[in-house]
Amino acid sequence: MTSIVPASVIPPLSLYIHVPWCVRKCPYCDFNSHAIQSDLPESAYLTALLEDLDQDLAFSSGRPIETVFIGGGTPSLMSGGFYSKLFKGLSERLTFAKDAEITLEANPGTLEEGRFEAFREAGINRLSIGVQSFNPAHLKSLGRIHDSAAAHRAIDTARKAGFDNFNLDLMHGLPNQTPDEALEDLRSAMSHEPPHLSWYQLTLEPNTEFYSRPPHLPDDDLLCEIADQGGEYLRQQGFNDYEISAWCRAGKASRHNLNYWSFGDYMALGAGGHGKISLPDRTIRRYWKTRQPDAYLNRIGSRTSGSAEIDAEELPLEFLMNALRLRKGVDESLFFERTGLPLTSIGVQLQKLRDDKLLFTDRLQATALGQRYLNSLLERFL
Repeated sequence: MTSIVPASVIPPLSLYIHVPWCVRKCPYCDFNSHAIQSDLPESAYLTALLEDLDQDLAFSSGRPIETVFIGGGTPSLMSGGFYSKLFKGLSERLTFAKDAEITLEANPGTLEEGRFEAFREAGINRLSIGVQSFNPAHLKSLGRIHDSAAAHRAIDTARKAGFDNFNLDLMHGLPNQTPDEALEDLRSAMSHEPPHLSWYQLTLEPNTEFYSRPPHLPDDDLLCEIADQGGEYLRQQGFNDYEISAWCRAGKASRHNLNYWSFGDYMALGAGGHGKISLPDRTIRRYWKTRQPDAYLNRIGSRTSGSAEIDAEELPLEFLMNALRLRKGVDESLFFERTGLPLTSIGVQLQKLRDDKLLFTDRLQATALGQRYLNSLLERFL
């Protein structure tokens, strides 16, 4: 059984580009990242990305690209010249909205003088800087290649290069971290007056070094204290937690992430990239690219390694596990617009959740209690 998406409400379209290389693999990282073994194959990867896009051009269906996110790995390892050539090639094949948000993930340990300016010249207008912590001991335990001074310097350099729209990535619940240390990380971040902050708890993911050899993490009581104390501090600083792990000043939410959480469409390029597309035949399809960098580089023809249509039975959970991450949720009408299913198809579950004070009335929005037990809430749609 397939879903029917009304042609008049085809979702906005974003683009995700994955750069799989990093200097070394961090012990907590479960992303598709691979330590550099030799020189970066910039020219070959540029060719592969554009060949990849040529196979997928029909997915754009003439829609403008509203946002771009370049993730990894460590995309800031690539040169400004690489991104200039990449965006020239993308612009020859795709239409970009005039105000397109174009974000690059940057690691403070890979940013020599002049690189930020080169990124700006290439068309990148937003950065996500992977600080994770300003504490020397925690940076060491996380396997980061930068120190606290390098993190501060990278943020200052980004501002001088003209990046007034940027995100700082911070984690909490780190090995042996105290609530005071977590709060000090936030104070250090606030000294740079960032417009956006990703502040999320470290979790032990399968296929990581930390999962195989777990470090000593704060217990649940300490985690709650860190979250409560940090949240109160950020609100005092004028930040709003518009999404479970994302905080921003007014008007500075990540448009790319908002498209994800509102079940928008996104094309994918690069080794291990994942995409979601509403197709002209009105089906909704997820697809993913070849993961291994060498295989991706040497692939002839399509670099898509798999795809799957989202069945109508799965759509409510797929939609809600995204939309309910947003603190304000979404209008009820968006459920039909994005899935093609009537809201009555989940009416019984919604009413039970509202009776249990887990969802607000007349809006797909979790209450404070619902946010606390979001995973259990979502299980009702399995």
